[in-house]
Amino acid sequence: MYAKTNPGAGRLPPRRRRVLAIIGAGVIVILGGLGVWGALAPDTYAGSGHGCVNVTLPSSTGGATLHYCGAAARSFCQTAFRSQDQISRRARPQCVLAGLGPAAGATPGSSG
Repeated sequence: MYAKTNPGAGRLPPRRRRVLAIIGAGVIVILGGLGVWGALAPDTYAGSGHGCVNVTLPSSTGGATLHYCGAAARSFCQTAFRSQDQISRRARPQCVLAGLGPAAGATPGSSG
């Protein structure tokens, strides 16, 4: 009823409309940028290699990532190749990718 008695009550002035459009466009650009960044940014836990091991395991909260580098990775991989549990079976291919396979103990870098 009120809009019928006062027809201009629901309209925004052109300046306010322009300000709202600029703010809305800014929010859309920021959200779009964050989406692109999230989709394309490099993931530090993306894959195993260069002496680091990354293993993703099923967990009660959806998933867990194990990340080891250096001596910790060597120890983890040695244990993985000696054991038969689920974590060890999932870790073995990642250990091979990281260059820490079962023959890694016989490499020239470890005999010194």
